[in-house]
Amino acid sequence: MRVGETLLSTGASASDVVATVLRLTDAYNLRSVHVDVNFTSISVSYHRGPDADPMTVMRGIKVRSTDLTRLERLQTLVRDIADERVDVDEARVRFDALISAPHPYRRWVVTAALGTVAAAVAALLGGTWLIMVLSFVTTGVVDRAQRWLARRGVAAFFTQAAGGAIPTIVAVALLVAISAGVPGLQRISTSLVVASGVVVMLAGLSVVGAAQDAIDGYYVTAGARGFEVLVLTLGIVVGIGGVLAMAQRSGVSMQFTAHAQLSTNYVVQVLAAMVVSGAFAVSAYAGVRAAFYSTLTGGLAWLAYLAASYVEMGPAVASAFAALVAGFLSQLVASRLQVPALALITAGIVPLLPGLVVYQGLFEIVRSSPGAGLSTGLTTLLGAAGIGMGLAAGVSMGTFLARPLRVGPDRGQRRALRRSAGDARE
Repeated sequence: MRVGETLLSTGASASDVVATVLRLTDAYNLRSVHVDVNFTSISVSYHRGPDADPMTVMRGIKVRSTDLTRLERLQTLVRDIADERVDVDEARVRFDALISAPHPYRRWVVTAALGTVAAAVAALLGGTWLIMVLSFVTTGVVDRAQRWLARRGVAAFFTQAAGGAIPTIVAVALLVAISAGVPGLQRISTSLVVASGVVVMLAGLSVVGAAQDAIDGYYVTAGARGFEVLVLTLGIVVGIGGVLAMAQRSGVSMQFTAHAQLSTNYVVQVLAAMVVSGAFAVSAYAGVRAAFYSTLTGGLAWLAYLAASYVEMGPAVASAFAALVAGFLSQLVASRLQVPALALITAGIVPLLPGLVVYQGLFEIVRSSPGAGLSTGLTTLLGAAGIGMGLAAGVSMGTFLARPLRVGPDRGQRRALRRSAGDARE
């Protein structure tokens, strides 16, 4: 139960949680076990035969905290139990030590890694060194502010709203400075500060987990995770939109555009995408090996995106294709490299997240006339949603295509994936 809870709290898919719990029960010779997972709890029921009542235990999921190093060590423990039949008492001691172990990095390293993600996103979008520095500092402030609010029990929706408001305030302050004629600021794109911060906040959401649960047939968990993504994204929207609306009412000159192009240098694009993926993996407490392979995954996914864009695929289709490549490669090599596939997949698609498109849609709603601005902005936001859905679908399809090529699934994995099969009626 505690292993299942830990896996679910780190963002693992429901099928992985079910398969892991069944591997453990099989290792200790328990048969006729049923595992039920939803977003906030996990239940395990053991049928003890016709002459005894079933034993059912439920455990709630209290805290969701991503630590990919802990996930990697947990998967190692489960493999040892399944392969070597570790004694229950010894397994419990090892599990307790694993859970109580400190994070591999200090918290300031995570803040710096998130700032690096934002700076690399700004570089990916063609930002100058000044924009990269501002994105780094602003994202660091956002991370510390959100952490301070979370420690005081503020709901995640409001911490996301604060996170969206802070970089927007910086962008508005730059607009004021530009209007005042401050030298050196005339050609910078202030929207990139907001876009890079939005990408960092979107990266922490469980889009991949929601899509994976849906394709595996765990619709309750998928629906709950998807709704969480929606609510937290709306928090970002409220924060950005509120600041933009107040700035416009205060008479701040809004004579700039939220449109931006990727860097014209393809080498810069690939290197920036690799830095984004690697730095995000570090921010999620991934180990050195996992961070290194995440960096490679991000680079390969971006190369796939460039190839799809070269043949004139739309943004959503190109993003879906890149996510498919990331999902396929991650699942294919994760078991052989002994690193969590979740780390490679999540980090690999971060450069593809539609942060600039989200900001562009909000800017169009606030800046333009009430009727036209709303319709244009909503159309842009629907495009961002399409990119997000394309990423989720691509990851799911890549995972599905890689399954037959991985090391053969054990009994627990086969049972966990049984509900995802289609209608077998003839």
